[in-house]
Amino acid sequence: MVGDRIKELREKRGLSLSALAKYSGVSKSYISNIERGIQKNPSLIVMKKLADTLDVPLDDLAAWKMGKGD
Repeated sequence: MVGDRIKELREKRGLSLSALAKYSGVSKSYISNIERGIQKNPSLIVMKKLADTLDVPLDDLAAWKMGKGD
C-alpha cells in the first residue's frame, strides 16, 4: 500500500507528519489519511509533492500506488 511506503520513508528520514505536511504543502490530515489507507487514490500532484519532499523518484511511490512496490 502506498501509505505504508510513505510512512516508512517519512520515518526513515525522521520527519513527523507535521514536518512532511509543512515541507510538501500537503495537509497533515490528508497525509495521515493516505498512511492509514483511508485515502487510497491520492492524485499524482500530491504524490509528486510527497516524492520530492521525501527525496525519492515519483516512480517509487507510483509503483506502490499501483500495487507493484517491492
